[in-house]
Amino acid sequence: MKKAMRNTFLIFVVMFSMSSCYTYTYTVGDGPQTGVEIKKKNHYLIYGLAPVGVSNPLEMAGNAENYEVTIEHTFVDGLLNAITFGIYSPTTTTVKK
Repeated sequence: MKKAMRNTFLIFVVMFSMSSCYTYTYTVGDGPQTGVEIKKKNHYLIYGLAPVGVSNPLEMAGNAENYEVTIEHTFVDGLLNAITFGIYSPTTTTVKK
């Protein structure tokens, strides 16, 4: 019994330590100038294979010529993904003007 519990614990430790969050950032123009930040969620199904609602960074930036876009899989996004076993896989888009 102890050996089975230990093995189960080790499996969970390895599983959670090997999962990762990703961040993708790109800069347009000279980068953010005013400090204004806009965040929106992107909604995907089945481990991100089927987009349901995806934000558009160009619309989020408005008419700004200098901005930075970050698309990331935050801890909360990963938690929602884990709770739903990958059926719902959100990401977060942040535009800094």
